[in-house]
Amino acid sequence: MQNVDTTKYIIYADITADGIVERPDVVGAIFGQTEGLLGSDLDLRDLQKTGRLGRIDVQISSSGGKSMGTISIPSSFDKVETAILAAALETIDRVGPCMARIQVTKIEDVRAAKRKYIIDRAKRILVEMFDENILETEQITEEIKQSVRVEEITYIGKDNLPAGPNVLDSDAILVVEGRADVLNLLKYGIKNAVAVGGTNIPPTITELCAKKIATAFTDGDRGGELIVKELLQVADIDYVARAPEGKCVEELTQKEIIRALRQKIPVEQVMDMYKIKPISRKKREIVTKRKSLIRERPVSVRTVAQVVPIAHRAEIAPPPEIQTRALQKEAHEHYEEPEDWFKHHLEELDGTLTARLFDRNNNPIRDVAVRDLAKELKESNGSVHGVIFDGVITQRLLDIAAEKGLDYLIGAKMGSIAKTPVGIKVITSGQ
Repeated sequence: MQNVDTTKYIIYADITADGIVERPDVVGAIFGQTEGLLGSDLDLRDLQKTGRLGRIDVQISSSGGKSMGTISIPSSFDKVETAILAAALETIDRVGPCMARIQVTKIEDVRAAKRKYIIDRAKRILVEMFDENILETEQITEEIKQSVRVEEITYIGKDNLPAGPNVLDSDAILVVEGRADVLNLLKYGIKNAVAVGGTNIPPTITELCAKKIATAFTDGDRGGELIVKELLQVADIDYVARAPEGKCVEELTQKEIIRALRQKIPVEQVMDMYKIKPISRKKREIVTKRKSLIRERPVSVRTVAQVVPIAHRAEIAPPPEIQTRALQKEAHEHYEEPEDWFKHHLEELDGTLTARLFDRNNNPIRDVAVRDLAKELKESNGSVHGVIFDGVITQRLLDIAAEKGLDYLIGAKMGSIAKTPVGIKVITSGQ
């Protein structure tokens, strides 16, 4: 009998006999003709008694005076010994009184069959018996973080707008589209975002933008573009940041959020891009005064770059390093500091989003669009010594101006400046 616990291989063979034979004849021929053939260690009778060889199963039938059938023998030996036993079967040439032929057709690895069964059964158990709602460690952590973010989210104004906990106290805010955007920003520690809740901008957003430095941060699709256009028309937005094309703010990773916010552009350039008419000069002056304490504290002078509001220029002396540089330049080039001569240029350029380039004698060279100013400065061959423009003085413009050796940069207002080059007089007209 086959020992299911120890069987490793099963030998399968076909048998044909030239006459009518039955199962006992085949079994007797196997034991009789292999006896002593392989020595005492591989004697089939002894092997079967000790359980090393299983029960010999013979299925045979007779037809037309001939007999045909199959033989299967379980073996608990290793591959080599099992192969020897299989080869010994093929030496049998007679069954009873009839000539016979035995041909081994296959040796089945029982353990491989068991492994296949285990794999198939394990798959079914995994699908059918395990609870799909069991949470992994990361999912548990994320659920806890999500609950904390939901607790942190607040609702502000009479419109009950979803917002981060720091919106009312922060000097700068991010205006996003929906509650999911606020939650995603909270996930990465950004707590000064407020949602507009659709394309119909509520009054609360307008009031917040009038008091704080506002950055519109919208999705990279058509809906995000429409919200930006409406915000520019009804609220005082300072910068615009967009998610990558085809992506929503609510699905951005921390790295993508940081990259998008670093690439924000001043509102003047966006207005020019969308052909939106700027707000009136009078209204802009009112809003500028309202935000002055936020944007440039103490709103007067940068000690290195000497940012001087027009209204206070006569009262402020330049730092020593600027004085030294000015004296050197005056000795070699007879350079004169810009005084009130530039005011009428600022008035002419107000609301036009245009930049005017000047030579060393403060004579106008040409006018260019603000969006092309950086390109024009990069391509200048040293003839440009100053710029007056209706736009925001950005870090990029300051770096290019320093590289090209400009003497002054006069703009409508100051953007976010991380470092200021030495030797450039930076003047803003919004004070």
